[in-house]
Amino acid sequence: MKLLIINNLSSGFGDGAIYDFMRSFNRDGDEIVVRSTGGATDLRTFLHDAEHFDAVVAAGGDGTVASVAYVLAETGIPVLPFPAGTANLLASNLASPAEPHALAKMMREERLMDFDLGEISLEDGRTYGFSLMAGAGYDATIMEGAVAAKKLLGPMAYFTAAFSNPAPQFSQLTLTIDGETIQTQGVGVLIINFSKLQFDISITHENRPRDGLFDVVVMNTHDAIGLIPALLSCMLDRGGDFPARPDAIDLYRGSEVTVMADPPLAVQYDGEVTGATTPFTARLMPEAARFIVSEDCLKLYDEESAEPLLLDE
Repeated sequence: MKLLIINNLSSGFGDGAIYDFMRSFNRDGDEIVVRSTGGATDLRTFLHDAEHFDAVVAAGGDGTVASVAYVLAETGIPVLPFPAGTANLLASNLASPAEPHALAKMMREERLMDFDLGEISLEDGRTYGFSLMAGAGYDATIMEGAVAAKKLLGPMAYFTAAFSNPAPQFSQLTLTIDGETIQTQGVGVLIINFSKLQFDISITHENRPRDGLFDVVVMNTHDAIGLIPALLSCMLDRGGDFPARPDAIDLYRGSEVTVMADPPLAVQYDGEVTGATTPFTARLMPEAARFIVSEDCLKLYDEESAEPLLLDE
């Protein structure tokens, strides 16, 4: 096999797990090309010849994987999300192993699934791809506050940032979802593709990243304390109780969403801080990302009876 590895040196704890993956994967006749970035290099320069490889390994956090998947969107080029970041939520949503040798074995097994991908367009003309979720408001404030502590605290950096911001900006919100305008208010908006967060907590009842629609969540509260009942109901979902979400969360669905806020709210995607504020537009790209997945992933998304795609097809 011929692999292209995009290695983000600034992601996670810098433990070098990608090199363990390479040692475990490598066999006679294989070719592995590694292109490393500290976060400043435009990944498009690394992926200009991706079609000449059997697969691309995106080693980094969720933002790195989303960026690679976005550049390769709708090309059919397989991407292995290699969890080398802080939270690695996409790998968790895909039921992928975290251990490098298990990931090497999964690569050899060659199971592929196509998933929806999101595209976020900012007012200044910048566009980004996201696989998990994009949003504005409280979630973006948490992401920004966690940046400095991620290498020290890992996923707990997000909770520390949340607790240090108990009174996020409250705004009047205008959402346009597939042409329909909705007036509401709150401390934030989430545009969700994959819904699972840390500790197996899911914001929505179902995780539907292949259905051609976003879940749009409005945090309809004046402060962070008002979100606690919603968080508790999300935690209960893990036990299969599926409690109704409280009034602090409003849920909509659609494939194209524009968010305006007064006052403006900070914007993030897949944990990456954009430095921009609302308005923004999110557009869904149906089954645009092709990921290398585990057998558990096939079962999780009701594909256990289907014949999986293979790398050599």
